[in-house]
Amino acid sequence: MKIVLRKVNSTPLDFEVESNEITFKGYLQYDADKLILLKAELSGEIDVNCDICADEFALEVNEDLEFFISDGLYAKHEELLLDVVESLDSTVDLVELMNSEIELIKSDYHSCESCNKNSASDEEA
Repeated sequence: MKIVLRKVNSTPLDFEVESNEITFKGYLQYDADKLILLKAELSGEIDVNCDICADEFALEVNEDLEFFISDGLYAKHEELLLDVVESLDSTVDLVELMNSEIELIKSDYHSCESCNKNSASDEEA
């Protein structure tokens, strides 16, 4: 789902994107200086691998997201905004953003319930 950034104004533009077991739902709203605010929630389950035993398991996801999308290069260095995604073609692909957020979550450290129980019992001993 692609959205043309110049069509986003001060009235929130709601969106919802679904993929398998994940829902990416929120709104886009014009902020200032070619910046569009994105506020959304990423929720559902994704399959990840345990970093201890390498078994795959379903991870519950419930992430609140808030960042800006710049229509073009973001050049305001005096106002340090760390969470800015630059769009060089004046559009935003919400499916691509959702998939990027999923990949960020997958790249974190994860351990399955079995390994969590084992490490808890090791700490007690």
